[in-house]
Amino acid sequence: MDGIWITELAAAAGPRLAVKDLFDTAGVRTTYGSAVFSDYVPVATARAVQLLEAAGWSSAGKANLHEFAYGVTSQNLHYGVVPNPAFPGRTAGGSSGGSAAALSGGLAEGALGTDTGGSIRIPAACCGVTGFKPSFGLVSVDGVFPLAPSFDHAGPLARDVAGCVELMRALAPSTTLPALSDLRVGVTWADRCDPLVRARVLDAAAVFGKVSEIAFPIAEAVLPVFMREVSEVHRELYAEHGELYGENIRGKIERCLAIEDPAVEAAAGERVALERRADEVLDGFDLLLAPTLAFVAPPADVVEPDVRGEFTRFTFPFNALGWPALALPAGAAEDGLPSSVQIVGRRGADGLVLAAGLALEAAL
Repeated sequence: MDGIWITELAAAAGPRLAVKDLFDTAGVRTTYGSAVFSDYVPVATARAVQLLEAAGWSSAGKANLHEFAYGVTSQNLHYGVVPNPAFPGRTAGGSSGGSAAALSGGLAEGALGTDTGGSIRIPAACCGVTGFKPSFGLVSVDGVFPLAPSFDHAGPLARDVAGCVELMRALAPSTTLPALSDLRVGVTWADRCDPLVRARVLDAAAVFGKVSEIAFPIAEAVLPVFMREVSEVHRELYAEHGELYGENIRGKIERCLAIEDPAVEAAAGERVALERRADEVLDGFDLLLAPTLAFVAPPADVVEPDVRGEFTRFTFPFNALGWPALALPAGAAEDGLPSSVQIVGRRGADGLVLAAGLALEAAL
């Protein structure tokens, strides 16, 4: 399908894997979604891809993305806008839009994505599939072009939670799923959602028993740290090749380059405060349940810079914290489109998050 693939590969044995074109693949063109790297062919393959290929997965192709993974709609001005095969006319989300679209379009059984502010979970929500952002550092990002290194995560997408579990067995074999007993699950941000999305979030929370609503913090004050890291990645590249950057990321890059030290220093303090506050608020609970998005997938022609903050409001906090977060469909909401919820655990609780995801998916 036009807009999904950067490179399609020949059919091979084993389950098909869509690889976000942010992961290096030896001998296969890897663009990072950018015209700057339109002819780049790496000599080595990213570690996460190596692990999945060794486990029997076969790369079906390099999946399109928002340029340099810096966007939430996968409106790529160089390689085409990623369509949403399951819900035509709606955005596929981003930045791992091609990975989610390949799953919903039946082109792959599993996919690799990256998530710096929600880039696995947002497209999973828009395309009606499942995406898992592991704890920071659990899945290797070696051979992956960075966006903001201390926020960057690599992880799987699949059609269901079991698919993500299978991919994680190869990506992080140390991840084990515990037997579930009585889980204490807090729910947050449901009151900030569209009415039917709110209802689906509360329905999902009720699966775990009594609904306990808590006020979990939002991480907007941390953004200057993210922006400084983006600027450090792109400063020299943009100075040399700025004219090749797409219009829908150029302004964001320039704002990052203009961020000043006092704002970054204050935001670093806010990140420490966020970690402390998050632990305090979740005290007494095993897991957190939250909406992935406050709304269903909007139209495909939405103006990305105008909506980025709305898309990442409920996903970015867990990048700032480095906590594992699983996004999965939670039932029909506005316009009959799927809602999505996140199951979130403290750093290192990846197995518990996935086990709870299997239980919730079965109940729903």
